[in-house]
Amino acid sequence: MAEITQPTGTWTFDGDTLRIVPGHGRGVHALRTALGEVAVPLEAVAGVSHETGKKSGKLRLRLRSGADPLTQATGGWLPDAADPYRLEVDRDRAGIADYLADAVRDALTIEQVPDTATDRYLLPGPSVPLTLHGSDGEMVFDGEEIRISWNWAAEESKKTTGFRSVRLGEVAAVKWSPPRLESGYLRLLPRQGPGPGKASHDPNCVVLWGWRPAREIAESALLAAAVTARLPHPSAAAEPPAVADVLDKPAEGGAADGAADPDTVLRRLRELGELHRSGVLTDEEFATAKKAMIDRL
Repeated sequence: MAEITQPTGTWTFDGDTLRIVPGHGRGVHALRTALGEVAVPLEAVAGVSHETGKKSGKLRLRLRSGADPLTQATGGWLPDAADPYRLEVDRDRAGIADYLADAVRDALTIEQVPDTATDRYLLPGPSVPLTLHGSDGEMVFDGEEIRISWNWAAEESKKTTGFRSVRLGEVAAVKWSPPRLESGYLRLLPRQGPGPGKASHDPNCVVLWGWRPAREIAESALLAAAVTARLPHPSAAAEPPAVADVLDKPAEGGAADGAADPDTVLRRLRELGELHRSGVLTDEEFATAKKAMIDRL
């Protein structure tokens, strides 16, 4: 067991899990407080370092790409004060920090944990419901849909869209930028429809002006992470389409659940044939899918 306690938090490593508990007081960022205790499994860790300085040092935990929805959603833009995987270390606790870092590195070596990207999230996303009080509107996420409403500060182009309810299945990804020298935002990227314009005019985007930066960062980052955790993992983009995806793909100019025109069926059959030849579909799966497509005529 290795443990270090500092004013901004406590890290405890038992050989399998690194538990990160935020500290208390005004020096602890709102994001860390709202996130609460984080249990990081060893298999999610890519590395750890203790960086020493003249007055204090820093413990930094590096996670494997794709292991954590919070890290995935914020894309490295979290300020140091808000980053739960960073701990300020007093100079007189440097030896303890080194001991904990060595313990984690030794365990990574013994368990032969790779530092490559993961194919699934190894940490859960924040619990829901969550609310973001943005500068020009509000987002509420309950785990299945995102509700968006606008306030007096929103541009007319947003106000004219009125209240919006976006189902999780309509979202391809989220894009997050914290308020810094310019406004930040939390943007939903839709699966279909035109590309996003300016944040101040995009009805899928809530702007963060930085009036209360700690609260805006905490609320927006947690909501972004919660949505990200419930979307397909990034590794899924590299996977071949499933049979159901090909069958359920809407026919151009027709309904997805209705009869398809002959040209559409032939095009889908060619797609299935390519999947069969590449080995993605077995003979039985190909025959079943082929029959289902022909039955749509």
